Amino acid sequence: MRRVVLLVGLVFAGFLIVRPLVEPITVHYADPSSYEHDWGGPSLAGVLLVHCLPGLLAAVAVLLVVRRRRRRVP
Repeated sequence: MRRVVLLVGLVFAGFLIVRPLVEPITVHYADPSSYEHDWGGPSLAGVLLVHCLPGLLAAVAVLLVVRRRRRRVP
């Protein structure tokens, strides 16, 4: 059961980590109507913050878990 939870968590974290890499590419910076109805809109800063911050937090969490697991293994 623990492995299933770990696998689901890693898949979700992977989604959260890949999404901020794609978001800046897909936003049309010159056209505010392309992002004004997204979460965090209507400002570009809000959209990027809402879409990229969870990925950054997920990456930090994954790194902390991996680091902690490496310390436990003899």
